[in-house]
Amino acid sequence: MKQTTKTVGMGWIAVIIIAAILIVDQIIKIEVKTNMSLGEALRVTDWFYIEFIENNGMAYGMTFINKLVLSLFRMFAISGIGWYIYKVVKSGIFSTGYVVCLAMVLAGAAGNLIDCMFYGLIFNASTHFSVADFVPFGTGYSSFLHGKVVDMFYFPIIETTWPDWVPMFGGDEFVFFSPVFNFADSCISVGVALLLLFFRGDLERMSEAWRKPEPKAEIDESANS
Repeated sequence: MKQTTKTVGMGWIAVIIIAAILIVDQIIKIEVKTNMSLGEALRVTDWFYIEFIENNGMAYGMTFINKLVLSLFRMFAISGIGWYIYKVVKSGIFSTGYVVCLAMVLAGAAGNLIDCMFYGLIFNASTHFSVADFVPFGTGYSSFLHGKVVDMFYFPIIETTWPDWVPMFGGDEFVFFSPVFNFADSCISVGVALLLLFFRGDLERMSEAWRKPEPKAEIDESANS
């Protein structure tokens, strides 16, 4: 009974975290998408800006493969992570923190997949001169799985210029941290970082989630006689 209660509790924790991240992520993206023109930036501090950009790629705007292939890869990856979380929770042998981190990674990946799946269907195109609006479903700027991911967080903590004597980069502008990202990206990054820093033990025995529980040893009545 105690094990069942723990399993149910961990399952609900995972569901709540995933739902909360998805809701917050989509609220932020929709607010930016429908209130800012493409490339518009709002200064919060000298080292923090809300800057609206869109990208076809992975976290932090990286692009390696075709958009459709990337979207399909996301779907399979999210399905795999979701199934693994289910097995982890069902096993009852992993820590709650481990489940929380996995849920953060899953929710972050799913948040960006939602953009790819539906934003091209429900919004018209954002431009440098106009703000996007909701449109009737299917009449947006792109097709299913071809929507663009909305990014907005920009932290130019250090802005300087490479010294002239530095090979290849001398005289060029240097900005740290230059990628523009979104809330979903940050959840993925934080989740992965926490897994590596604090849950190495759970990671090392991650294959145990697929093991079937060993049957309880039957009492040998003859041994007790």
